Amino acid sequence: MAKLGVNVDHIATIRQARGGTEPDPVSAAAIAELAGADGITVHLREDRRHIQDRDVMILKRTVQTHLNLEMAATDEMVAIAMKIVPDYVTLVPEKRQELTTEGGLDVARYIQPLTKQIELLHQAGITVSLFVDPDLEQLKASARVKADFIEIHTGSYCGAKGHEKAAELAKIEETIKAGRKLGLRVNAGHGLNYRNIRPVLALGGVEEYNIGHSIISRAVLVGLDRAVREMAELVHGS
Repeated sequence: MAKLGVNVDHIATIRQARGGTEPDPVSAAAIAELAGADGITVHLREDRRHIQDRDVMILKRTVQTHLNLEMAATDEMVAIAMKIVPDYVTLVPEKRQELTTEGGLDVARYIQPLTKQIELLHQAGITVSLFVDPDLEQLKASARVKADFIEIHTGSYCGAKGHEKAAELAKIEETIKAGRKLGLRVNAGHGLNYRNIRPVLALGGVEEYNIGHSIISRAVLVGLDRAVREMAELVHGS
């Protein structure tokens, strides 16, 4: 059975809009877990635009499932991860001017520094995932640097239309199969919602789907508990 990781970044986005203390992503994570989330994901960006260091430190103590920390592949972030020791770290590309993560990490280009950073994270007992585009070269590089997981960037599939969507779905399917052959465990996420996730679920082979924006958007209308339960039913029923 596939698992659902709920990203609570945008609870923090609302909080930071006023610079106050609510809504609290820590409380949101607890509600999400009670509603069926199998894990909690947060992205500690270098500019701290939503999730703050304080959030990650408290979540480390309070999350009852597992905590997945998304972060840039920098020495600063590796040091923070080694201090907090989340269950998982997902290394992602990061640009300060982007609204959300655009594209996958170019693992093939940064073999040497990523190998060193992953080794340090492993020494701290942290499982490491790499957020990559559905591309065979990046999969081979991910295996070479000894990542435990890849997380397939599903943004191109989610944004595609017509025949392009079918082609992007085929790329995801090929990536799942190739990744598993290389000994990599496979997660997926970015842009997935209550509708477009169904064809991806049907492919099988993905351990966990990390979803945030769609769930938080629905939560504004129906409440967080219901929004998480509805997505969990889709994912767990696959």
